[in-house]
Amino acid sequence: MAALGELALDDHVPAIDLRPGGVTVRLVPTGHGLGTRSVELARQVSAVAREHGALADPTAVQNLVVTVDALAVGEVLPFWRAVLGYPARPDAPEDELVDPHLRAPVFFFNQADAPRPQRNRLHVDVFVPHDQAQARVAAAVAAGGRLVTDEHAPAWWVLADVEGNEACVATSAW
Repeated sequence: MAALGELALDDHVPAIDLRPGGVTVRLVPTGHGLGTRSVELARQVSAVAREHGALADPTAVQNLVVTVDALAVGEVLPFWRAVLGYPARPDAPEDELVDPHLRAPVFFFNQADAPRPQRNRLHVDVFVPHDQAQARVAAAVAAGGRLVTDEHAPAWWVLADVEGNEACVATSAW
């Protein structure tokens, strides 16, 4: 980690994830998108890793984005911001929600031109600490969502955005 600190990362923030199976270093640009500078920094990080006996595994590289097709992005997005607990970020586009800890997927809101009944509806489970669940539910409802059912509370609540996409706020895995 000290060796990474010696790199001139200037406009990139390193997100370091240390687990028993290895180390993942994500370079998060302070602006939007990756460019040639990002690629050069990734090469420098890989070189530092090799110097310390770590091998890169390109097959493990991926980025997960959940895309929500919405007819009214402006009405749907506040609900998802509240239920996910993702605050607004000045460096993110208006149609994206980015995890403030850069651990969970980005949610992208695609402006749809017509309803598509042949597609599946979106359903997301959001697990939070027990003492945070009711506040998360209240925030989602205040942001335009509706409570579908609380019959399983306090284990989980089912909520929906204005277009019917559902999210469960849960405190335990089932």
